[in-house]
Amino acid sequence: MSVDEQMVGNIVREVMAKLQLQSGEGATSGVFATMEEAIEAAAKAQTYVHKMSMDQREKIITEIRKRTKENAEILAHMAVQETGMGNVPHKILKHHLVAEKTPGTEDITTTAWSGDRGLTLVEMGPFGVIGAITPCTNPSETVICNTIGMVAGGNTVVFNPHPAAIKTSIFAVNMINEASLAAGGPNNIACTVAKPTMETSNVMMKHPAIQLIAATGGPGVVTAVLSSGRRGIGAGAGNPPALVDTTADIRKAAEDIVNGCTFDNNLPCIAEKEVVALDSIADELIHYMTSEQGCYLANAKEQEQLLATVLKDGRLNRHCVGRDAKTLLGMIGVQVPDTIRCIIFEGEKEHPLIAEELMMPILGIVRATDFDDAVRKAVWLEHGNRHSAHIHSKNVDNITRYAQAIDTAILVKNGPSYAALGFGGEGFCTFTIASRTGEGLTSASSFVKKRRCVMTDSLCIR
Repeated sequence: MSVDEQMVGNIVREVMAKLQLQSGEGATSGVFATMEEAIEAAAKAQTYVHKMSMDQREKIITEIRKRTKENAEILAHMAVQETGMGNVPHKILKHHLVAEKTPGTEDITTTAWSGDRGLTLVEMGPFGVIGAITPCTNPSETVICNTIGMVAGGNTVVFNPHPAAIKTSIFAVNMINEASLAAGGPNNIACTVAKPTMETSNVMMKHPAIQLIAATGGPGVVTAVLSSGRRGIGAGAGNPPALVDTTADIRKAAEDIVNGCTFDNNLPCIAEKEVVALDSIADELIHYMTSEQGCYLANAKEQEQLLATVLKDGRLNRHCVGRDAKTLLGMIGVQVPDTIRCIIFEGEKEHPLIAEELMMPILGIVRATDFDDAVRKAVWLEHGNRHSAHIHSKNVDNITRYAQAIDTAILVKNGPSYAALGFGGEGFCTFTIASRTGEGLTSASSFVKKRRCVMTDSLCIR
C-alpha cells in the first residue's frame, strides 16, 4: 500500500468513526433521528432556497461540485469499505463525472410566446421538498447528483438511503450542507435519517410535505413509490443486452463490451449484462475477449458452481454483487491472475446467469442465427424494463430496427455502456435513469413544475 493509500485509509477510518458517534445524536449536518424532523428541517431550508436567485443557487452547486472532486477519493474508499461493492478507481471516476457533468441551473429554462394578444411565459417552479430513495450501488453519487438537480430547481431534498451505505450517504449529505453554508446558502438543503428503514421510507412517502418522490433502486422500491399516491420518478432495474452483428468491428466490440461490463464491477444499471452475438462472428468475439480483454471462459462445471454461488434460492447473493471476477472465481475454487476481469460463457437466453440482472462481471453470450433472431432474443432479455441496451454494428438500418424494437431510455451504439453518461460520449450525467416512469435521464428540469403566466394585450413590442 502506498503512502497516499495509507493516508486515505486513515481518513476513511476517522470519518466513519466520527459518523458512527454522531449519527445516533443527529449531530451531523442534515442528519436527524426521525424522518419527520428531517422533512421539517428540509421544508424550512426550502423557504430560503425558493427565494434565491438562479445565480445564488448556482453558487451552491458550484461549491458542491468543488467539494465532490476534493472528496472523490475518500467517498470512493468509504463506499467500497462499507458496502463491499465495486472498486475504488472507478468510483473516483464516477464522482468526478457527477461533479463535472450533472446539469445545474442552466437546465431550468423559460418558454415564451409573444403576439398581438400579449405575452405568455412558461416558467419552471419547485415542488418544494422532494423525497428521494437511493441505492447502495452508487450511494454518494446518487445523493450528489439528485441534490444538484433538485436545488437547481429551487427544491430541497430528504433522502432515505439504503441502510447498507448509510455512512457514505451521510458523509455526502454532510458535505453538501457544508458546501451550501460556505456559498451563503442555508443548512439542511439535503437531509436524511441516522437509521433509514422501510418505516422511515413509508413515513416519507406518506408525508403531506412531500409531493414528489424520486426512487433509484430495485423494482420493489419503484413499485412502492408508484403506489404511494404521490407523483413518482422511478429509476428501476435493467438487464441491458449488447447485440453484435456481422458488420461490427469485432475487436473493438470486444473491448467496449468488456470495459463497460467491468466498470465498477458491473454495478451501474446501464452496464452490459449479457451479449447477443450472431453465430457467424461469435467465435471471433470470444477469441478477442479471452485473448486481449482479460476474460475467463467458464466451462459447464464452473457455470453450475457459479450459479449455485451467486444465486441462492433464485435470489441474488448479496455477497457476490459488485465483486470482481477474480474474487467470484475464487469462491468456486478457481484461481486466476489479476489480469482476469470478466467471466464469460455461452448459454441460451433462459440461462439464469443470463436472464437475471446480476450486477457482477459475469457475461453470458447468446448466439443468434440472424439479425431478426438477435433482436428477438435481446428484447426478451431486456424484460420490458425499457432501461438500457447496446449495439455494435455499422449497418444503420440494423441499428434503427434494433432501437425501435427495444425502445429503451438509453441505447449506446459502438461504444461502452458508460458513454451514455457522458464518459467518453456526449451528453450530461445522471445516476437516476427513470425508465419506468418515462423521464429517462433525469436532470434539474425533471424536478420542477411547469407554470404558465399570461399577460394579455401588453408587453408585445414587435
